[in-house]
Amino acid sequence: MATLSFRSAIHDAMVEAMLADPRVFLMGEDVGRYGGCYAVSKGMFDQFGAERVIDTPLAESGFVGAGIGAAIGGMRPIVEVMTVNFSLLALDQIVNNAATLRHMSGGQISVPIVIRMACGAGKQLAAQHSHSFEGWYAHIPGLKVIYPGTVADARYMLQMAIADPDPVIMFEHVMLYNQEETLCESDTIAPMEQAVVRRDGHDLTIITWGANLAKSMGAAEQLADVGIDALVLDLRCLRPLDVDALLAAVTKTHKVLIVDESWKSGGMAAEISALIGEQGFWSLDAPITRVCSAEVPIPYPAHLEMAALPQVSAIVAAARQLVA
Repeated sequence: MATLSFRSAIHDAMVEAMLADPRVFLMGEDVGRYGGCYAVSKGMFDQFGAERVIDTPLAESGFVGAGIGAAIGGMRPIVEVMTVNFSLLALDQIVNNAATLRHMSGGQISVPIVIRMACGAGKQLAAQHSHSFEGWYAHIPGLKVIYPGTVADARYMLQMAIADPDPVIMFEHVMLYNQEETLCESDTIAPMEQAVVRRDGHDLTIITWGANLAKSMGAAEQLADVGIDALVLDLRCLRPLDVDALLAAVTKTHKVLIVDESWKSGGMAAEISALIGEQGFWSLDAPITRVCSAEVPIPYPAHLEMAALPQVSAIVAAARQLVA
């Protein structure tokens, strides 16, 4: 057994993969000598050297493209994009190259690349560094999109992503890096594309992922104190969605609350709502409810930032109204 932080879990997964497979390497801005903007790759430059832990220029389209080229050539690159908004500069590479090449080559070309992105709000990084764009990337055929919300998932889902033959986008919420858990070697982790029931219940289903998992679990405990038994479903993977797990939860509880840090309009919560409406409508006993971020650029002042984001109190209030 060992106690690890979310940050250390990602670090250890990359180190283990690089020790096991010489094709694996890490590249990105400040990942080498500096050890990464969030210290995830600290010490890896000294361990593996400049050829396998590569500091890149400030040129996302360039180094993401280089990673795609290396993947096509048989390598297993891990590309770190410092914050998710910087990935917008590499959208052409991700959407038009990484996501499409298997299809456009008739299955002849694989692109086994992992692109890691720090994301989310809560650290007063203001409107340009606090985005939740996972719904954008989950929209794109050809990509797999994972979003771990626990230390164990960060550790082992990254390993699964590195081994995957197709491009995987891994979102890492900045508020999770210091989160700690005790892991046991005998623990079994579900496949990265499978949703997991973190708390069973029968009164309503709370669907969430990433940093909102902890908030949803906290809300479920408060709801239990007033006699409301909430099932918490952690999606973990946003493309492909585990539709069977979603519908099974809806069938069990008949009420759905989706907690999503991105904006409500056109977001991931909207897609999940539509999917349940199409395939699980007759299991619903109430309208689907969503708790999302306010439809504003994320504010800088701490009190306004907290007010704009989903919080435990808002989840509890929405759940109580749903089951009333």
